[in-house]
Amino acid sequence: QVELVESGGGLVQPGGSLRLSCAASGSIFSIVLSRMGWYRQAPCKQRELVAAISSGDNTNYADSVRGRFTISRVSAKNTVYLQMNSMKPDDTAVYYCAAAPGRQLGYLRSDYVYWGQGTQVTVSS
Repeated sequence: QVELVESGGGLVQPGGSLRLSCAASGSIFSIVLSRMGWYRQAPCKQRELVAAISSGDNTNYADSVRGRFTISRVSAKNTVYLQMNSMKPDDTAVYYCAAAPGRQLGYLRSDYVYWGQGTQVTVSS
């Protein structure tokens, strides 16, 4: 069984920063051999890909966050991060961590097998 646990969400003012963490655990799971991604879902909207990272550290970002968000990972900790800067009210959503075995970037929800429970991020003054 693989478990993904997100943390770091909260309330931040416009222009502020947050860093989300996703800790992965499981007897045979290693982020070294996996694609990882961050998704978000705002009220009444579809879940959308925010950022993804491959096992080879290639990255991909949604146009709406490129230049403001950075996905990274520390393999020794089996943890993936999402650094969010210059945040906007439109970034308000529940953020989910996703993972799957495989070396390539994941672009679709179907590319991911494991999902976290989500962490709320609210950008408001």
